[in-house]
Amino acid sequence: MLPRPEELERTASARCSTCTVEDRPPHEAELVARAKRGELKAYEEIVRLHQTIAFRTAWVITRSDADAEEAAQDAFVKAHRALSRFRDGAPFRPWLLQIVANEARNRRRAAGRRAGLALRAAEQAERSAGSGGASPETLVLAGARRETLLAALAALDERDRTVLTCRYLLELSEEETAAALGCRRGTVKSRTSRALERLRAHEGVEEVGAP
Repeated sequence: MLPRPEELERTASARCSTCTVEDRPPHEAELVARAKRGELKAYEEIVRLHQTIAFRTAWVITRSDADAEEAAQDAFVKAHRALSRFRDGAPFRPWLLQIVANEARNRRRAAGRRAGLALRAAEQAERSAGSGGASPETLVLAGARRETLLAALAALDERDRTVLTCRYLLELSEEETAAALGCRRGTVKSRTSRALERLRAHEGVEEVGAP
């Protein structure tokens, strides 16, 4: 089951208090250094490590499988071209997700999509029922009581829905969420707190059990 809002808050705090610099794989810094020297296989491994979170982050913004896939692919190409500007020793994933988010936002603006994240997820779940394919929202919300949470998220505005999705469904850190949303880390923290308060006020959310 999905955790209650207050349990989400405690989990995030515990995760942040124990994490190191992005908790990235021990060999990631070496892969980045090799990729910066022009080793294609090293960059292919970086893509393999981050392709799933890149796609899901793009999907949160675009609400479209096709647009998310294109945004993620283009972001990896642009990140590769910009590797020389990446600061050695810095966490790689927030840097990458910022590029992914920029690409995804460009596609959303171009397509004129303004549908709410939760409503889009519900429609996608209905269309994929029985298809055997794992849709993005199924991957994000697998095994949970989706209806209750989706109804609560649908009652929030887009900004609240997006920050909660990044923080608790995609499990991005505050720094990664800030990169994806194009805002400061402190803004993510305050926005998350306010969104959780609004989520708590939704009828039925308090009864959603813990995993």
